[in-house]
Amino acid sequence: MSSSPTPGRDPAADTAGTARPAPASTVSDSEADVLRGYYRQMALIRAFELRAAEMYTRAKIGGYCHLNLGEEATCVGLMAALRSTDYLFTTYREHGYALARGADPGRVMAELFGRTTGMSGGRGGSMHLFDTELRLLGGYGIVGGQLPLATGAALAISYRGEPGSGSEAVMCLLGDGTTNIGAFHEALNLAAVWHLPIVYVIVNNQLGMGTPVAAAAGEPELFRRGCAYRIPGTRVDGGDVLAVRDAARMALEQARAEHHPRLLETVSYRLRGHSVVDPARYRTPEEAAQLREKDPVPALRIRLIEEGILTPQSADRIDEEADQQVSLAVDFADAGPAPGVETLFDHLYATEVANVFPGLPGDPLPCEQAINRAQDGA
Repeated sequence: MSSSPTPGRDPAADTAGTARPAPASTVSDSEADVLRGYYRQMALIRAFELRAAEMYTRAKIGGYCHLNLGEEATCVGLMAALRSTDYLFTTYREHGYALARGADPGRVMAELFGRTTGMSGGRGGSMHLFDTELRLLGGYGIVGGQLPLATGAALAISYRGEPGSGSEAVMCLLGDGTTNIGAFHEALNLAAVWHLPIVYVIVNNQLGMGTPVAAAAGEPELFRRGCAYRIPGTRVDGGDVLAVRDAARMALEQARAEHHPRLLETVSYRLRGHSVVDPARYRTPEEAAQLREKDPVPALRIRLIEEGILTPQSADRIDEEADQQVSLAVDFADAGPAPGVETLFDHLYATEVANVFPGLPGDPLPCEQAINRAQDGA
């Protein structure tokens, strides 16, 4: 198990929100391209989430909507560590992960709008993005609902192949509050007993809804909570995209090679409330100002400009392109049709089931239809 930060010290304070200049000569052209790509992805997620909040206030998006504002570095870093053959299970705060995994922004926005052109055909909404080609096997609205399913996917992998660097792995995201529910401990225990190739990532944004982690967890250093199952854990600054990527990549490679789970905690700060309807009154104005200073998007922008990887003008162009992409996504979502009422009961079962009534509420049952026909004939 890796060492943890000094108790009481903010694990993200060393880097987030500040520039860390390095000589430009130490960054190769290929590395510079990668860093520019990470900033482009983070800018897209930021623009997307801001527009999603706006669309919610305009009643274009219904139901629940949870944003990744402030967690962009974690989103991009984790997704950069995955191979295309790895499987991803997310929480309900998932838009940024889908975008960083390669989902089309228009399809993501269309799902939020509840349109048939969305990732889940308009049936899932914000909390239930799904794409088998990307091996994104869902966001889950039930806290911890993804844990047993992700563990089961890792079990399937272990049946299909032998341990080795070429094998698949599973990444399962969860929030800090999820570490207190039974499914967390059950899943970790089974993963350890069965030696499964899975990395559980605790995205710790400091608050379980409105409750600080220290007020709800007997062990607030959440990466330690795998100790009871002999699962190695690591904590990383979730505001540093490179630190997140490298820690996640190492955990995945270890889980792949050893077929044994890993636990990774990324520490970040969400800049808004738990959902778009949460005014976050549990934060003082002073605390909100401090969080804005730790915003990972401008922090990376500053860093790349100081390192000569971006200029202010090229960074502005990236920001503008992100806004344009999101505007096109909104147009695409708006143009898509809503699912028809006649499809309400489609996809209830994975395979055909005998005697399933195909009608809508209020329609006569088959037996009633037969009686009516008989009466009409008489």
